[in-house]
Amino acid sequence: MAHQLPERSFPLWRDQSIESFPALTENTEADVTVIGSGITGIMTAYLLVKKGYSVVVLEAGKIVEGTTGYTTAKISAQHGLIYDHLIQTFGKEKAKLYYEANQHALQLIDQIRQDHHIDCDFAYQDAYVYSTTAESTQNIEKEAKAYEQLGINGELSEHTDLPFPVTASIKMKDQAHFNPVKFLLPLISYLKENGTSFYEDTRAVDIKEGKRPEVITRNGQRVRSDHVVMASHFPFKDFKGLYFARLHVDRSYSLAVKMTDQLPDGMYLNAESPKRSLRHAIGDNGERYLLIGGEGHPSGQSRNTEQHYERLRDYAETHFDVENVPYRWSSQDMTTLDMVPYIGPITEKHSNIHVATGFAKWGMTNGTAAAMVITDLISQDSSPYAELFNPSRFHAQEDVKNFTKENADVAKEFVKGKLSKGDRTMDDLALDEGALINKDGKKAGAYKTADGTVKVVDTTCTHMGCDVEWNNGERSWDCPCHGSRFTPDGEVIEGPATKPLKKLTKE
Repeated sequence: MAHQLPERSFPLWRDQSIESFPALTENTEADVTVIGSGITGIMTAYLLVKKGYSVVVLEAGKIVEGTTGYTTAKISAQHGLIYDHLIQTFGKEKAKLYYEANQHALQLIDQIRQDHHIDCDFAYQDAYVYSTTAESTQNIEKEAKAYEQLGINGELSEHTDLPFPVTASIKMKDQAHFNPVKFLLPLISYLKENGTSFYEDTRAVDIKEGKRPEVITRNGQRVRSDHVVMASHFPFKDFKGLYFARLHVDRSYSLAVKMTDQLPDGMYLNAESPKRSLRHAIGDNGERYLLIGGEGHPSGQSRNTEQHYERLRDYAETHFDVENVPYRWSSQDMTTLDMVPYIGPITEKHSNIHVATGFAKWGMTNGTAAAMVITDLISQDSSPYAELFNPSRFHAQEDVKNFTKENADVAKEFVKGKLSKGDRTMDDLALDEGALINKDGKKAGAYKTADGTVKVVDTTCTHMGCDVEWNNGERSWDCPCHGSRFTPDGEVIEGPATKPLKKLTKE
């Protein structure tokens, strides 16, 4: 008998008390404005404050409520089978820089943890990518050769300690995992004590460029500073950098599973699709859980998102002795055309407006590396990793191929959304159900709450006009083109959209 899943999405990491902050109600200024309060934003603020800068942090929702609070929280430079790809695309020198940047990020997290005596369940673990097919075994063997070329501390094997057979595995030694919220909350307290201002429920909607750029919030307040850092996932202001065409948005899913047996030490990821990510974690109650992640798909392009949780549960029940499944959650992240994040000036003409995005689901290290790079660029106008992560880079063959594919996918989703018609009515919606409905001969989005109230919205995404789809796993409207997400009544959850969906009357 399948174990019951939690009714609502809620991550293991957020099962604790988190301080709240006020919304911004008046104009203000600082040396640096950081937009976003995940690991990238908080680490950037921390490093800048350490160098004597004054910082304002703006958060559209609640502190650490975004992707950082909805991750599997591996602190690892082993980002799947990436190093053979990096050597082929960038060459050995830059591939090694990518490894070093992420290793440096791991070491920085550990050093800060020790400096501030933070209890965040940090533990060093070896990381593994394993295969179960002949084709994936060949890819792992290529990756092992890349490790040798780059001097990475790794090991090729035909075995793991997992309770099922594998055909090969590549180990990266001395990586880590932790509880990201328990790590960041003490840093937020430290920043607050050292003069940093935090504002929640303060969505940035525009940036006026200039010598001292101004960030404009949805409620009309302005924050002026010498530098702006967009650490808000998908950049909401593009500055003609074409980020909407250079980022691919994927959504993935996680379960925290209570088992009667124990997962072996280590962090695991399969080389095939669908992905299965495995690690153990400790809850605030002291319980030990197996974290299972995977089931990625383009955001807004899965009609039944609930099935992804069910597949992860079925996988857990197949391979482990499951007692119950107390937590489930999902998140989304962006991937760049060449798999390396965009970190630095948002365009070559905007040296004082920085972006950090495209972490490809490896935000704990890539996000921390972004904080290091941007802090160096602001404080000393250089970074050893600046060229590697430069958002304005272009690798002709790889980028043209992926640029063409990504924009063909967006065009397909745009047309599909405009041609599709709602085939439901408000009357046949069940309680706590959302769907595309036919309203007066036109498509609309409707959600019926648990008390029977119906909320109706225009399904046109306010970012670039694609049509949103209902996400039944998270009770949200998701855009299949660029990943914007909205509440059942149309308020923005995640950008790049900054404006809510248009609300429609029920009549």
